[in-house]
Amino acid sequence: MNVIDSLQAEGGSWLNPPDEYGFENGNLRVTTHANTDFWMRTYYGFQRHSGHAYGFYVEEEFFLQVKVMAEFTHLYDQAGIFILDDEEHWVKAGIEFNDEQPAIGSVVTRGTSDWATGLFPGDPGTFWMRANLENEALRIQYSTDGITWPLLRLCHWPHRQKRFVGVMACTPERQGLEVVFSDFSLGKPCGKALHDLS
Repeated sequence: MNVIDSLQAEGGSWLNPPDEYGFENGNLRVTTHANTDFWMRTYYGFQRHSGHAYGFYVEEEFFLQVKVMAEFTHLYDQAGIFILDDEEHWVKAGIEFNDEQPAIGSVVTRGTSDWATGLFPGDPGTFWMRANLENEALRIQYSTDGITWPLLRLCHWPHRQKRFVGVMACTPERQGLEVVFSDFSLGKPCGKALHDLS
């Protein structure tokens, strides 16, 4: 697998592109539409697959890393990473505004969505996300400084012939969240031990 080191690299594609977005120096700036989200059934009963996501289709296991900048102020404002096998099998992880503050969390969906969330210990206006898929184990990490990477989620994610891997932004309750994604890298699995925080 060749390393993709910019969101402007050849082969990138959108799921639900917003009207307002732009690329500059490898970075992607997105302004969200209203009523955008990824969610399947659990608790609320509804199905939404309207969130903005940009990324690349890969046929192998992978390592993904990106820096995310946004001002989260409204309920369910969210941005981070997105991994999609199909409309009923996907993962999103990042910051989401919840219980009157930005929180770090993940949603793993296999027919229905499972949401895990907790307090974010740093400045939520700038954060980093990682995902590493290796031996059918998906490890998701976050960072407040781009140096130390605590574990956010570990789950089984079986092999697929092809999947979408990239970034996402959603605003279920409003429109107009501006998000900048930078320092994007997508390549081969990192091979690090589970509790290696580097």
